Amino acid sequence: MMNVQLTIAPMMERAEQYFSRKQVISRTATGIHRLTYGEIGERTRRLASALKKLGVKRGDRVGTLAWNHHRHLEAYFAIPGMGAVLHTINIRLSPDHITYIINHAEDQVLLIDEDLLPLIEGCKDHLHTVKAYILMTDHDELPASSLQPLYSYEALLREGDPHFEYPIDIQENEPAGMCYTSATTGKPKGVVYTHRGIVLHCMGIGLVDSLALSESDVCMPVVPMFHVNAWGLPFAATWFGTTQVLPGPRFTPQLLAELIESEKVTVAAGVPTIWLGLYQELEKGRYDTSSLRNIVCGGSAAPRGMIKAYAEKFNIPVLHAYGMTETSPLVTVSRLKSYQQDLPLEAKLDVYAKQGMVVPGLEVKVVGPHGEVKWDGQEMGELLVRGPWIADEYYRDERSQEAFIDGWLHTGDVATIDEEGTIKLVDRTKDLIKSGGEWISSVDLENALMAHEAVLEAACIGVPHPKWDERPVACVVPKAGSEGKVTKEELLAYLAPQFPKWWLPDDIVFVSEIPKTTVGKFMKRALREQFQHHFTAQTDVR
Repeated sequence: MMNVQLTIAPMMERAEQYFSRKQVISRTATGIHRLTYGEIGERTRRLASALKKLGVKRGDRVGTLAWNHHRHLEAYFAIPGMGAVLHTINIRLSPDHITYIINHAEDQVLLIDEDLLPLIEGCKDHLHTVKAYILMTDHDELPASSLQPLYSYEALLREGDPHFEYPIDIQENEPAGMCYTSATTGKPKGVVYTHRGIVLHCMGIGLVDSLALSESDVCMPVVPMFHVNAWGLPFAATWFGTTQVLPGPRFTPQLLAELIESEKVTVAAGVPTIWLGLYQELEKGRYDTSSLRNIVCGGSAAPRGMIKAYAEKFNIPVLHAYGMTETSPLVTVSRLKSYQQDLPLEAKLDVYAKQGMVVPGLEVKVVGPHGEVKWDGQEMGELLVRGPWIADEYYRDERSQEAFIDGWLHTGDVATIDEEGTIKLVDRTKDLIKSGGEWISSVDLENALMAHEAVLEAACIGVPHPKWDERPVACVVPKAGSEGKVTKEELLAYLAPQFPKWWLPDDIVFVSEIPKTTVGKFMKRALREQFQHHFTAQTDVR
């Protein structure tokens, strides 16, 4: 067989050659831009040549602080295409963490959206390696800024070479991109993606039994392009010639609903909080969402009630997927097997609510204290993963030895695996509630609560208890209009038939919002700190 290297530049070249008339619909601060892949391809070459003129060399890291739009997409291909390393920076991290990862990655150049300029201006005196800043803006004039030298993205492109030739000697195992974990504790951890890993991950996205992304789709990645490469969708969609809808900065559920209707989106991807918000908007009944064949939900467990509501009310399938920064991210997708297609809806929901079966190309196992667990859907253990798009270490970080052991990534996720090979995440190891020596899944309680018609969001935490070690407390955000109407007693009665008595929360606290991480997950650590003394003065009723 030919020894052909799997690299990123040919993915854009394919889009230029075969799909030059297909569109990227990009929303920026000033409105909607429609560019063809032919135009995107030329702009990408111009950007690569401009970066080379600025002194960016093979292996140099180039950071981006940007929303989901066409300029960010061009950077996705120009930077690794020229042999440099794309470093997508999570704009929702604290300034201290942003400063840390820019310095740790040793970024040479930063590409910045105009509305994020103040963020970097506040960090600039602590950045040790950055030599140039490039502003991604729709305006012709650069704003006054303390960042120097500051270049206009569009001005650089006008001077760039539209016929720039990507180097052909890039090796597939060279670094192409990097991303840092969002780190609820400690410093963020860097993960480096190779050209080969990204290409193979895109192949996984295109498999029919995976996300089935194809040329005929209209794909809207709502998941940020600064978070695990928007789950690899911009790379895969470009390679496949898929129409892309990039929703840009500070979108709202209303805007997403309008884009789905106007652009006939077929596949959209985001975390559960995005889809909970969109569901409330769609309930107003003003939108045509008939084009949607799937919404892909990942990042944290999709509530069963939400999956059911989308299916019953809007005929929109929720495709439950699982992954993490270290896995590029796709690991599992929850799909029915051929002989499960005729199951009743509730039985189908039992499958859809799980994280699903491992994508071809990867291996998983679930390991408990005594070795691999039984495939019975009951026995719990830690999920381990390995494969060609799974990281094998953190970037220059001694914490690698804690997560990468004997060729496996130890995910820190507690899971079960059933007789069909379907993975169900029970919890993060740090979020499992241990009460009286027995484990309680916070995820199962949360999903059950969020299936109640009056509940918008729910997060369950283990709170120290003088007798039982820990007891569950549920923090609940009522839906609009249900505030003050739904009661703790009503919710406990709703949960009672679904769980053993000792699983039921000892208290349900109504809150206006649940704190979230930078990628939209519930920040349970903050809740545990808030409620750590909840039972100190309470009488035990059990």
